[in-house]
Amino acid sequence: MSVTPRASANAGPADGSRRDILAGIARGALAGAAVAIGIDVAAQPGPAPLPRVTEAVTPFRVVTSSAAISDVRRRLQATRWPERQTTDDWRQGVPLAAIQALVAYWRTAYDWRRLERRLNAYPQFRTEIDGLGIHFLHVRSPHEHARPIILTHGWPGSIVEFLNVIGPLTNPTKHGGQPEDAFHVVLPSLPGFGFSDKPTESGWGLPRIARAWSVLMRRLGYTDYLAQGGDWGAGVTTWMAKQHVEGLAAIHLNLPILFPPPVEGEPNQAEKATIAQLVTFNDEKSGYAKIQSTRPQTIGYALADSPAGQAAWIYEKLGEWTDSNYEPEREISRDEMLDNISLYWLTDTAASSARLYYESFGTDFSTQRLDLPVAVSIFPGELFLPPRLWGERVYSRLFYWNEAARGGHFAAFEQPAVFVEELRAAFRALPRGR
Repeated sequence: MSVTPRASANAGPADGSRRDILAGIARGALAGAAVAIGIDVAAQPGPAPLPRVTEAVTPFRVVTSSAAISDVRRRLQATRWPERQTTDDWRQGVPLAAIQALVAYWRTAYDWRRLERRLNAYPQFRTEIDGLGIHFLHVRSPHEHARPIILTHGWPGSIVEFLNVIGPLTNPTKHGGQPEDAFHVVLPSLPGFGFSDKPTESGWGLPRIARAWSVLMRRLGYTDYLAQGGDWGAGVTTWMAKQHVEGLAAIHLNLPILFPPPVEGEPNQAEKATIAQLVTFNDEKSGYAKIQSTRPQTIGYALADSPAGQAAWIYEKLGEWTDSNYEPEREISRDEMLDNISLYWLTDTAASSARLYYESFGTDFSTQRLDLPVAVSIFPGELFLPPRLWGERVYSRLFYWNEAARGGHFAAFEQPAVFVEELRAAFRALPRGR
C-alpha cells in the first residue's frame, strides 16, 4: 500500500414487498489519503485493504498498482467463452459477439489511469460512520448560496454515473444555468461498493444507509440539504425522507418506488400498462435480482474470478436498461462503461455489492408513504413508467413530476444534460427554506 497525504480546500461544511408483489402480479488504522488497488502480491494481485479511518473526514486518493492492471489483461486474454446463444437477440442474455467486442476493447485499448486521474482531480474523502469507512466526493460550488445535495448511485452503478453532472451542478453559470441553480455536491459510495468498506455483518440495508447519510451530511456541516437517487439510490433517498432525517428538506427521485402499485379500485388504462411492465420485469428480467437477493456469495465467486464475467453481468443491464434499444454504446461510451465495470473489478466488490439485494430487495425496496416534499422525473427508457396518479397517492407533498424526453434507468450516465435540467427545474419549484 502506498500512502500519499493530500490536503484539500474543499472539506467544507413499507408498505409491502417488491418481490412479493411482482410475484403476485405475475401469478395473477491509517489516516492517510491514498490506497493502492491491487497491491503487488506473490501470485494474484487483489485489492489492497482500504486505510482505516476515524470519524475525522480524511482526504483520499486512488493509486492503482501496475500489477493489478496487468492481471486484468492477462485474465481477459485467457477467457474461456461459451458457445453462441441460440437466438438473434438479448433474450438469453448478452450476445456473444457484443461481449467479446467489449472485452477485446477492455484488454487492448481501455485506460484505467484516465479514470484514476479524473477521480483524483476531485476532492475525495473517507470517514467512519457506524463502524464502516465511507468514501465520498465533496465538491463545493463557487456560488455562495448553493444548496447542498447528496446524490446516491445504485447497482450496477457507482459514483462514475455522476461524474459528468458534477460540473454543471456545482458551477451552473459555466454550463447554461443561473447562480440560483448551484449545488454543493456530496457523492458517496454505498457500503460494499467502490472505495467504501464492505460490511462484515448483516444489517446494512436501506434504512441503515439512510441514517449513515444523515450523519455524513451533518458531519460536513450541512443542516439544510436535498437528496437525490435512482435505483438503490432511490431506496436510500426514500428512506431518508421516511425517517425524516435531520436537515433533509426535500428529495428528487428518478425511480419512484411505487410497487406494490398503489391501485385503488379498477386500474385505468395507464395503470394497466404500468402493471404489465412490472409483470414483464418479474417474468423475464429479474433473474439477476433473485440470484443476488438469495445467493450473493455464490455469484460473487464467479464474478470475483472472471473480469469477462463481471463485464457481462453489468453490460447486460446497460443494454437492457438504457434508452438505447440494446445498443448501450449509443448512449454511454465504451470507456465510460468500462470505468464503471473496472471499478467493480479492481475493488473486488461483486459479492459485497450484491449483498445489498440480500439485505433490502424483498423488504425495504418497497412503497413508502412520504410526507416530505418529493420531486420525480420519469425517463422513457426506465424499467417501468408509473403514472403520476400513483405518485399523488403515495407522496402527500409531491411538488414536481415530469416525463423527460430522453434517457433510461442510468439517467445521469446516459443523459447528463437532461438529468441536470430535471434537478434544476425540480428544485426551482421548491421555495427556499423548504
